[in-house]
Amino acid sequence: MLIVKILKGFVLGLIANVLGSYLYISIFSKESVEYTIEQGIEKGFIGGIIALGAILNLILFFFFVTKKIGKYQKVPQYYEARGVLLATVIAALAVLYFEF
Repeated sequence: MLIVKILKGFVLGLIANVLGSYLYISIFSKESVEYTIEQGIEKGFIGGIIALGAILNLILFFFFVTKKIGKYQKVPQYYEARGVLLATVIAALAVLYFEF
């Protein structure tokens, strides 16, 4: 049961990272997403794109660990937060791989 919760957080962390990278490229790049990713791989800045995409993981992590959102109370989901943290570590390893 706990593995499923961690896996849920991990998958949501990966989705958040991909979504964050896509949003960063679509907002700040004048070229298409595919072209920017190809150029990022060729010129070596794909690690920076992955790192900037991981900012959404921070928001998702704090969503899972908070007890109160506005005036509403919720149960903290610590195992899902661990999964998001694991996805962030995987993103950091990908950045290390592409940058060095």
